[in-house]
Amino acid sequence: MDPTSWNLPFPAVVAALFVIVMLRANGTYWLGRVGSAGARRTRLARLLDSPGYARATERIDRFGPPVVALSFLTIGFQTVANLAAGVTGMKLRHYLPAVTIGSVAWALLYATLGTVGLDLFSRLYALSPAAGIGLVALAALGIALYLF
Repeated sequence: MDPTSWNLPFPAVVAALFVIVMLRANGTYWLGRVGSAGARRTRLARLLDSPGYARATERIDRFGPPVVALSFLTIGFQTVANLAAGVTGMKLRHYLPAVTIGSVAWALLYATLGTVGLDLFSRLYALSPAAGIGLVALAALGIALYLF
């Protein structure tokens, strides 16, 4: 799914990516809701009906929407946040605005980095392959230093 190969105007790429990420995120949310409902028919029901779990789900419902929205700016945490929102039964009136904001941000970032970033890298590589490879190596080193 490389948006640079779609040969569409930028707004159409952003719109398509928005639809894709909304479907994926909401699918993950509903997978969590269905899984939670199924777990209530097992021995986990006692835990899911406990006062502590009820307090935790209420807090996630109240304070979770900003986490859901910001999760779209991360790699890997997005799926966990949407699944947790579903498992804990975050109300749709809280979840849908958060997932919409996050999806718009993700679509804009992905489309911009995917199209403009790749175009700029291609131009740099055409001028100097060593500079292009050096830039990628420097970025990888920066990410590795940040993570470790």
